[in-house]
Amino acid sequence: MVGPVLYQDRAMKQITFAPRNHLLTNTNTWTPDSQWLVFDVRPSGASFTGETIERVNIHTGEVEVIYRASQGAHVGVVTVHPKSEKYVFIHGPENPDETWHYDFHHRRGVIAEGGKVSNLDAMDITAPYTPGALRGGSHVHVFSPNGERVSFTYNDHVMHELDPALDLRNVGVAAPFGPVNVQKQHPREYSGSHWCVLV
Repeated sequence: MVGPVLYQDRAMKQITFAPRNHLLTNTNTWTPDSQWLVFDVRPSGASFTGETIERVNIHTGEVEVIYRASQGAHVGVVTVHPKSEKYVFIHGPENPDETWHYDFHHRRGVIAEGGKVSNLDAMDITAPYTPGALRGGSHVHVFSPNGERVSFTYNDHVMHELDPALDLRNVGVAAPFGPVNVQKQHPREYSGSHWCVLV
């Protein structure tokens, strides 16, 4: 596959050459210094099976892996913080199985910074639920212009279990009022760095 092409001195310049997909999210893919573009490597079609989040230098073509998924998880849809080298993206479940695998209501946002990754949103699917935690999966995470909050879309696991028709796509905001610590009562529950609400 031909990689992204940029214009330089009125001439086009190819900057990626690997024979695979290089997918840009539709917003906030430039690093704050405007030297790098971030992308994921999901294959064509509807599958969500990319294993890395990467960036390419627009001048040199150098490609760096920001994050590599493990334990059967997959990642994608990366965006960049407006002021620092922080990246937020979708992370599918580790050790997926027949009852818990990647789906709209089984994914989370994670933030990568300085080689470390942390959960953005917490998830609690056991009543009475934890304030600030979600009950399902977040998607398309985008930092606010000042970098303090993150918007996302959302699907609810609890509603999906009641009836998939009730699991409507919603919009949420993650605010830096965490951490949100979940007292795990289900093996797939987890804590997160931000307080999340649906808006």
